[in-house]
Amino acid sequence: MSVVIGLDIGTGGARALAIDSQGHIVARSKSPFAAPPYQPQPGWAEQNALEWWEASKTCLREIITALGTITVEAIAIDATSGTFVPISRDGTPLIPALMYNDGRAAGLEGEVNAAAAEFCIQHGYTFPPAFALVKMLWLQRHLPDVIAQTYKFSHSADFVVGRLSGNYDCTDSSNALKSGVNLITGTWPDFIASKLGLPESLFPQVYRPGQQIATVSAEAAAETGLRAGTPIIAGASDGMASFLASGACEPGDWNLTIGTTIAIRGVSPDVVRDPEGRIYCHRHPEGYWLPGGASNVGGESLLKVFGQAQITDLDTQAESSIPTSLIVYPLVRRGERMPFVSATIEGFTIGTPRSEAERFAAYLEGIALTTAWSVETSQALGAPADGKFFLSGGGAHGKTLGKVIASALNRNLHVAEEPDAAMGSALLAAGWAWHQGSVSATQKALVQTSSVISPVPAWVPPLRQKLSELQVACLQHRSP
Repeated sequence: MSVVIGLDIGTGGARALAIDSQGHIVARSKSPFAAPPYQPQPGWAEQNALEWWEASKTCLREIITALGTITVEAIAIDATSGTFVPISRDGTPLIPALMYNDGRAAGLEGEVNAAAAEFCIQHGYTFPPAFALVKMLWLQRHLPDVIAQTYKFSHSADFVVGRLSGNYDCTDSSNALKSGVNLITGTWPDFIASKLGLPESLFPQVYRPGQQIATVSAEAAAETGLRAGTPIIAGASDGMASFLASGACEPGDWNLTIGTTIAIRGVSPDVVRDPEGRIYCHRHPEGYWLPGGASNVGGESLLKVFGQAQITDLDTQAESSIPTSLIVYPLVRRGERMPFVSATIEGFTIGTPRSEAERFAAYLEGIALTTAWSVETSQALGAPADGKFFLSGGGAHGKTLGKVIASALNRNLHVAEEPDAAMGSALLAAGWAWHQGSVSATQKALVQTSSVISPVPAWVPPLRQKLSELQVACLQHRSP
């Protein structure tokens, strides 16, 4: 028997799993970061990039120990989309990593979009402040000494690939999207250097998810337990990896990933264009377009407001409080990316909860309504949504949240046996190892559905009404 490994670099830690050629999980591990992301200033979000490698090493050592003599055919890595760090030639981070939800570059997006006007028309989206390319321009303007020392802008997954292989000059087109890669040609467009003044040499070579990009070095083998020479396969953003793990693969299918944040992704035969930058298209390895986006709303609000210790009990109690008397937009930091773009909006609650269980239920409603709003925004832009809907991430494990999301959308939600991002990365590695590079064939062969979550009929009308009320309230809370 042999296996492949998928490694997920999330917001709070790393997860890894090994699967065999039938899709069965043979081993798994997880390791939290010693220090979570932090906010040095309001609207900023940073992290020590070395945390990614330390947690990855722990995961991989545990996996390899559990596998014993079983051969690892390949490994692929996914990570949070839009997070990056400037590094020196030997892979040393020059400053803390700028996270996907860092908003320091607000105000520069207009300059980037003017420079990228033709590109934006072609690709169907603009660059909001949280996109990595806008923050790279901010670094050039505010920290030119750092730019002068930079060898590459390294996305989270790229950085771990570099530590595994010694090659810091590679990325995948999924993680590179928010840095401005041309998804049609797989190259860096001219406007980045000619109009923004960011040299192309700072950007790594681009590979399609599922392609081999490197091999494990002897040094990394000693640190992780992996065999030197193990193929490293180009991964994807965590949202796209979760999408693959869900089983969504046909035009009209959608995956909804509820983790720290919300990420949605659909399958479309054609590019979906959004001049406001809320929805943007990844490119499927086999040519489809994958419209979707990410909100700053998500499970992070439940952890920060209620605490991990209370969530299970509150989840059990919440169902009897739905629909609630409250309107909640559950942001826990300033700024939003989807279903609207605002650098200044903050979370809010309208109404007074009658109990902690009702307040928790209202937060679940806020997450579900933001998800439904985002999907409907995509549909309004032309994305097909007549296929199956799939649920991934932590939201797939919550008893009540899944029901609220299904009711807000009024659709059944299919949950895969292993719906998380690490499985998506494992599928990319499995496609390379066992399915001649076909990702969709790998999904159809290895992804199994564990359950289907149906809408609660009594919840559907009040949640649809509440969505309209939430949209009005968000408009009122956004700065002019």
